[in-house]
Amino acid sequence: MNIANWFTVIGFVIAVLAIVVTGITFLVMFIKDRSQNEHPVLRNYPVLGRMRYFLEKAGPELRQYLYSGDTEGKPFSRYDYEHIVKGAKYKRDVIGFGSLRDFDEKGLYIQNALFPKQMDELKMDSETTFKGKKYVLTKDTLFTQRKEHLVPEEDTAYLLHDDDAVIIGPHTRQPFVVKGLIGMSAMSFGALGDHAITALSHGLNIAKGTWMNTGEGGLSPYHLKGGVDIIMQIGPGLFGVRDKEGEFNWEALKEKNEIPQIKAYELKLAQGAKARGGHIDGEKVTPEIAKIRLVEPYKSIDSPNRFHEFDNIPDMFDFMDKIREFTGKPVGMKVVIGSNATAIELAKYMAETGKGPDFITVDGGEGGTGATFTELADTVGLPIRSALPILDITLRKYGVRDRVKIFASGKLFSPDRIAIALAMGADLVNIARGFMITVGCIQALKCHSNACPVGVATTNPHLQKALVIDEKKYRVANYLVTLRKGIFRLAAAAGVESPIHFHPKHVMFKDVNGEVTPLEEIYARIDKNITQAIERHEKRKAQ
Repeated sequence: MNIANWFTVIGFVIAVLAIVVTGITFLVMFIKDRSQNEHPVLRNYPVLGRMRYFLEKAGPELRQYLYSGDTEGKPFSRYDYEHIVKGAKYKRDVIGFGSLRDFDEKGLYIQNALFPKQMDELKMDSETTFKGKKYVLTKDTLFTQRKEHLVPEEDTAYLLHDDDAVIIGPHTRQPFVVKGLIGMSAMSFGALGDHAITALSHGLNIAKGTWMNTGEGGLSPYHLKGGVDIIMQIGPGLFGVRDKEGEFNWEALKEKNEIPQIKAYELKLAQGAKARGGHIDGEKVTPEIAKIRLVEPYKSIDSPNRFHEFDNIPDMFDFMDKIREFTGKPVGMKVVIGSNATAIELAKYMAETGKGPDFITVDGGEGGTGATFTELADTVGLPIRSALPILDITLRKYGVRDRVKIFASGKLFSPDRIAIALAMGADLVNIARGFMITVGCIQALKCHSNACPVGVATTNPHLQKALVIDEKKYRVANYLVTLRKGIFRLAAAAGVESPIHFHPKHVMFKDVNGEVTPLEEIYARIDKNITQAIERHEKRKAQ
């Protein structure tokens, strides 16, 4: 036989083996599917029915990249996601042709002035700059890889003027002075990996004038690496400031307080996405995380629903006073507003006693989390645009608004959302998921599983290799400065010299019929409702 014949025979044998193996495989699958008791589809349609489960599993990715419209995806649409990425990567915030917003739907709009401010008329710190890097796109065709290169850039940091700086805890021994209106919301080491936390710390410091909230997981060395100012959060689990029995440890607090980067403390009562204590799966609790939190490694952690140290407002305020006196630094609280009564009880006691927090972080129900339960995320706690006016107006009615600063959080990831939050009563804004996207998050929705494919919400060393700190830190800085620039641009359009001057009069609400109502009128109705709620509250107290 010649070589050609040998190849023919070999090819024939391989083909027969392939057919036999394929046939046997399909037969085994057919028998297995027919005999199993779990899936009716497979019993009636063996083998073929497996395609249903394949498509079901691949469905989220198919919808995300192919089938969902640009403005349809949840929790962030493709349009929102790309807006964050472009600001972080290219430091660009322009679009072409027109907005993708559905102007037939109801929504809030910023009122433009007939004679807006020129950018050089704005009151800001025009001297402070930041040195970063951004990508320049040189080629982007359909069938070739995008060509771009990283270039250094020095730009204005778009900070508030010294006269407009926000002072938190002005009567404490060490007030916290902030010149940037936006900072990083609470994200713990453990929920996020060390690469992500480190990149965020460096990036925020590059942008200057901002802060980083540690989350309830305690202060880690990665929060400190970049040199950014820190708000240390203390949750019901007391992670990082507890003893072996889980009680509050004042010596541990003293050690933390000696770190110059720590500027304030925040007691976490609740979070928008979970009005309860936090949760972290055991596989995420590495020995390093366990050491920081003072817990056992590789055991799931569930924080208590509330602090054991207090279960009423008087005791909570006393606990705040102790921490404030012990540290000399501002002490605040993070809350979820569920009704008028929540804000009334806080404000009333503040007015009666002169005590209270130096700041209140109000987190909307649309906020994010590493892990929670569906019923809590979907139903418990008001969204930020409902909660914020209730808190702001109630504090004003009791005459204590000037004593406390309000941080707002809950999907405030763009300049327009931030400007509206400022108009609704916020002094400062926290962002979490926006910053996660800058360091690589692709919304895989696997934050709770320790299997984040891009190394952000995972402690797995192999997966974290995907996150390059020295590249992502510049994206963090670019995103933050782009947001600040956008807020000043909106201030100019509204005819005010600084974003701190946004008020309800600068916002209009349009309903689905096109009818327009000034936010001031809506606030007047909210004010009336709160007045009635206060009267009912006082009557109940008197009975």
